[in-house]
Amino acid sequence: MADSPRPTPRDFYRTMRLIRRFEERSIELVRSGDIGSGIHPCIGQEAVAVGLGATLRPDDVLMANHRGHGHLLAKGTDPGRLLAEMAGRADGVARGRGGSFHPSDFTTGVFASPGTVGHGVALTAGVAWALAAGGTDRVAVSVVGDGGINQGALLEGLNLAALWRVPAVFVCENNQYATTVPVEVATAGSITGRAEAFGIPAVSVDGMEVDEVWTAAAAAVARARDGRGPSFLEFRTYRYYGHHTFELKDRLGYREDAEIERWRARDPLPRQAALVPDAERAAIDAGVEAELDRAVDFALASEKLAPADALAYHYAEKVPIRTGTAPSRTAGPWSGTPVTAGVADA
Repeated sequence: MADSPRPTPRDFYRTMRLIRRFEERSIELVRSGDIGSGIHPCIGQEAVAVGLGATLRPDDVLMANHRGHGHLLAKGTDPGRLLAEMAGRADGVARGRGGSFHPSDFTTGVFASPGTVGHGVALTAGVAWALAAGGTDRVAVSVVGDGGINQGALLEGLNLAALWRVPAVFVCENNQYATTVPVEVATAGSITGRAEAFGIPAVSVDGMEVDEVWTAAAAAVARARDGRGPSFLEFRTYRYYGHHTFELKDRLGYREDAEIERWRARDPLPRQAALVPDAERAAIDAGVEAELDRAVDFALASEKLAPADALAYHYAEKVPIRTGTAPSRTAGPWSGTPVTAGVADA
């Protein structure tokens, strides 16, 4: 299967507009109480999700994170099912169990949105190894924030990914803050230096420019797909809203208004809109609104979860295991005898 060509400005704009309005509509649902847990909006960061998502095939694997709505939508997740998930409804992509923070959508290759910051890198290293061991040219991608870049599991995952030359792309969305802590206060050296220490090629890219995101991501994905090993991408971006919607009530004083306005001047959405003719843009906007109207109606009409079923789907059942996955004293690392396989057929 050939990789996707560079999208047109119109295509980039439509997905960016969808993500922006999805997040704004989601905030409305938080305020109305239909989404009870609050959300981590990605408003301002749309260019990263759109540029990265456009380089991936449907069968590639994505590990998103707690600010991952945009990445799921860019990967092809249905907005109605994602909203249903965020509202804790039975028709959600993970049957309402993942919520806003940790949804998965196996239909589009989103395997998880790991709940512990930075740990998706280690999981992605394992997934990428399994993809390569299966003889495919599929790629695994992990998206983490700058707040996870110093996690031990992230560094361990990079080490293994480099040793095994797995087909992975590791992405850091550097939105300048880990909750309220500025990146320059928390991180010594450079973010890309973490990957370079393991011999992984790493670049830092302007994450407010969707074309630059696409170009860097396409090169990294091609490298992984060709069997040349992992890459690391830092996208410098910014979130216009708070870390979480709780900041709509509790205004925290860790950012100056002037700083937010400087980044708003580089908002990727209007910059992309300027590349689309007015009539086309109006049609796209109307289509997005209609799609989100249907999505909200679908989500709110979906059945609420019954408390009695709270533990359903928490544990795997009847998972067939391939030969060689269970450690033994006569095969595998203890004896030096190669294990014949290492992943479960789910």
